[in-house]
Amino acid sequence: MVTGTGAVTPIGNDVASFWSAIRQGRPGVGPLQDVDGDASYVSDLSIKIACHVKDFDAKARLENRYMQAADRYTQFAGAAAAEAFRQSRLELPLADGHRAACIIGSGAGGMNTIERTYRDLFVGRKRTVNPFTLLKSIGSSAAAHVGMHYGISGPTFGTVSACATATHAIGLLFGFIRSGMVDLGIAGASESAIGYGAMKAWQAMRVLSPEGCFPFSKRRNGTVLGEGAGVLVLEELAHAKARGANILAEVKGFGMASDAKDMVNPDIDGPKRAMRMALDDAGLVPADIDYLNAHGTATTLNDLNETRAIRAVFANAAGKLAVSSTKSMTGHLLGAGGGVEAVVCVKAIEEGFVPATIGLSEADPHCDLDYVPNVGRNRQVSHAMSNSFAFGGLNAVLVFGAAPH
Repeated sequence: MVTGTGAVTPIGNDVASFWSAIRQGRPGVGPLQDVDGDASYVSDLSIKIACHVKDFDAKARLENRYMQAADRYTQFAGAAAAEAFRQSRLELPLADGHRAACIIGSGAGGMNTIERTYRDLFVGRKRTVNPFTLLKSIGSSAAAHVGMHYGISGPTFGTVSACATATHAIGLLFGFIRSGMVDLGIAGASESAIGYGAMKAWQAMRVLSPEGCFPFSKRRNGTVLGEGAGVLVLEELAHAKARGANILAEVKGFGMASDAKDMVNPDIDGPKRAMRMALDDAGLVPADIDYLNAHGTATTLNDLNETRAIRAVFANAAGKLAVSSTKSMTGHLLGAGGGVEAVVCVKAIEEGFVPATIGLSEADPHCDLDYVPNVGRNRQVSHAMSNSFAFGGLNAVLVFGAAPH
C-alpha cells in the first residue's frame, strides 16, 4: 500500500506544487546553470537549457545537519523522504527499524561533489579535498542518510540502473514487503547530475535538445536533462490498516527485463516482457489499464520503440489507453524519473486526472497512440502503469491500483 509520497522536481519542490504544475501543463525548462553559478564554465556548451530544481533551500527543508552538508542529490532525497513520511503519519523514528527497508537509488550519485572536487584539483590547483568527498559522492549516500535519520535498520541500499533506477527500487521494496521480509519502507531515487562535465558527456552522445523536450512529437530532437527526487512510502496492508493509515493507492505489479542487446539503441522485446510481467504480476489484462505514464524521452528511436512495444502488449486495448510523458514538463530526471512518475500515477488514481504530454502540436505519424496532447483531462483511473526504460536495455515497469475498500 502507498501511504506516503514525496517529490522534489523542476516544476515544484513538493508533491502539492508539483502536481499543480502537472495539472496546469507547466514546463520546467530554463537556462542552464552551473553547479557553482559560474557562467564561464557553461559558456562553451552548445546545449544551453536544462530542467533545474529552483529555489531549493536545504537548511529550510532538512532538520538533519548531516543531510544539509551532503551532496545535492542526497538533499533532494532527504526532502522527498521527509514529505513522504510526514504524509504517512508513521511514528518516527520507527519503533521496529529491523522490519523496515530504505531503497533510494541514483543513476549518477554525487556528481555535483565530484565536479567541484575535480575543479578544485585541476583548475584551482588545490592539493587537498574535502574529507567528506567520498561519502558525499557515493551512490548509496542518500539511502544511508535517510535510513539513519528514520531509524531504518532493515535492508538499506541504493539501486543503480540508469533511467530505471527508481522503478527498480520501488519494485524491490514491493517484493520485500510481499515476501514478509519487512512490513514497510521507503523507495525511489534522487538525481542531481547537471554540470559542465556531465553536459559535455551528454552532448557527445547527441541526445540532448537545444530547444525543449517534446515526446512523441514530429519535431522532437532530443531530451532535456533534469534533476530531482521521487519516493514512495509502502506498507503491508494489515500493517497500514492496524494503525489507521490513509492508503493512497496500491502497488499491484512489477516487471523487469533486459534487452541484452545494446547499450544505447533500445529494443522492443525487453519493454514488452517487462510490461507483460507487470500485468501478470498484478493479475490484470491490458484492458484494465486506464493510464500509462510513458518513459517518453523525446529521443527519436525511444519514442518510436516504446509506441511499438505498447501496441504489441495492449493490442486492441491500446485504442482506449491514455498515454502521456510527463518528461515534457519535468525534463528527464534520469534515475529519479521513475520515482517522480510513480507519484504521478498515484495522483492520477487519487484525483481521476490524466496528465498531458505538452508541446505536442503535431505527433510523429509513427507514434499513433492517444498521448493526451497539450491539455490534461479528467478521467477515472482505476489502474495505471509506469514505464522506465534505461540505457543498457534495462527495463522496469510498475502497475498501480486504487486503494482497496
